[in-house]
Amino acid sequence: MKITIDVETRTFIRLLLVVIGFAVLIGAVYLARGALITIGIALFLALALNPPVSALSAKLPGKSRVGATALAYLIVVTLIGGILFLVVPPIIQQTAKFTATVPTLIDRATSQKPMLDDFVERYNLRDALNQAVDSAKKQATEASTQLGALLVAVLTGALGWVVNLFFVLVLGFFMLVEGPMWMKKIWDLYDDPEKREQHKSSVEKMYRVVTGFVNGQIAVASVGGTFVFLTVLIMSLFPSLQIPMNLALPLAVIVFVLELIPMVGAPLATIIVGLVLLLNSVTAGILFVLIYLVYQQVENNLIAPHIQSKSVELSILWILMAILIGSSVFGLIGGLISIPIAGCLRVLLMDYLEYAKKRRMKKEPKGIAKLIKRITKEA
Repeated sequence: MKITIDVETRTFIRLLLVVIGFAVLIGAVYLARGALITIGIALFLALALNPPVSALSAKLPGKSRVGATALAYLIVVTLIGGILFLVVPPIIQQTAKFTATVPTLIDRATSQKPMLDDFVERYNLRDALNQAVDSAKKQATEASTQLGALLVAVLTGALGWVVNLFFVLVLGFFMLVEGPMWMKKIWDLYDDPEKREQHKSSVEKMYRVVTGFVNGQIAVASVGGTFVFLTVLIMSLFPSLQIPMNLALPLAVIVFVLELIPMVGAPLATIIVGLVLLLNSVTAGILFVLIYLVYQQVENNLIAPHIQSKSVELSILWILMAILIGSSVFGLIGGLISIPIAGCLRVLLMDYLEYAKKRRMKKEPKGIAKLIKRITKEA
């Protein structure tokens, strides 16, 4: 038995155009992903700064939102400049110190082994040992030089981040200034007051999710940075560990910035801070890594869930899946914004289900009509 399905040419063309349109849209989004990420970061910055900007504008003369935004930005730029001033010089200093002391460390290591010297003299291995030491010195010097070159390359690449940061700050500034005006225009387009209030409620819930997530991450990062500051400060009090006291604050700032990235930031902070301490003392680097790994268990299981549970209201499973998808698509930035996006999607889903439930209840027969329908079914 053959079944023939007739499709009008117009319908087929429309379907084809829809498919082509989706393909073009996906391609355009992929090509513009860098710009979209910048816009997304600016939007998150604007959402995070909106509460203090609104509070400042209410207290300023004339309730100037532009003045409040400028004041908030002045504080943000000052903090960013302070972070760069605290972090970059000590890291460069430690790298230069490590580069200069590597050959000395090798000489010290080879000169403090009398038992090895006896073994070398007995089997006439002095020439081979000297050649090995010279080769090790040469390779260590080359490695330390490459490390310095890598640091320079990282700092050069950071210029691109500075340019993106400039665009983020500019976009965020105008979003903060013009945001309330655009939202008012959008709400004025609604003819149905009930639908307008429903959508307003959804937007406010998503706004609370994003601001709650941002504030929660800042709180978690502050706790982590404070812990690292105290840990490095205490370690510097022991002369045997050879840790300069002036490293405590820069390393704490590095941890604070990295821990703003959920899940991924803490391992990165462990690696970077551990390497910086290894440049001074192997014992200090290993000891810090062990201590910080223990702290991470406490943070991941007690501190972070307690702080974030009331903001996004997502289970650990959904948070992990959101981070995995966001990191795979947009890298570290995707990992940063994946959790609030998942929280916003949850808000939309729950509001839609609630709206659908209300519609079903309105359609159900009431009173006598409901009783007649039930009797008819039973009969």
